[in-house]
Amino acid sequence: MKLEFERIGVDVVKAKLGDMCIAYEPSKISISTIEELFTSNGFEIIVDKDTALVEQIKHTVVELVHHSTYNAMVRNSDFLVSRFDKSYQHLSTVFSKHENITLEKYIILQRIEKVKELIQADEQSLSEIAFMMGYSSVQYLSTQFKQITGYSVTEYKVLPEKERKGVGI
Repeated sequence: MKLEFERIGVDVVKAKLGDMCIAYEPSKISISTIEELFTSNGFEIIVDKDTALVEQIKHTVVELVHHSTYNAMVRNSDFLVSRFDKSYQHLSTVFSKHENITLEKYIILQRIEKVKELIQADEQSLSEIAFMMGYSSVQYLSTQFKQITGYSVTEYKVLPEKERKGVGI
């Protein structure tokens, strides 16, 4: 995509997952041309600061739960506060306003998706999974799992087609 931008005269200053900074001469190229290039490549431009913050929060939660060694000793709220240098109250309020779900519920949904993945991998016991994912007990994990999925862990394990949701939810 960087080459496509350079081809039309747009310099890509910085590009990383979920964040791109570009420089261009407005007299030579229109913003609509840039937007068109983004959308034709399956991306969307987020200009609103709150919407951008929500996307960053979602990305950070997915990264925390799915793509790193989940550290159950660090509270999710503390992790997010340290990452964004904003109060958890602020992050939660902005998130809920834009997503129609609380930030806490979003984190729980992500954790349950990770638990499903670990159950399917069948490499750890439920006790190990509960500890790894920061649950205080197997019972608490089992109760939350049933509330979210509608299945007990045992029922989920024997399902022929395991239901999984994408990490973006």
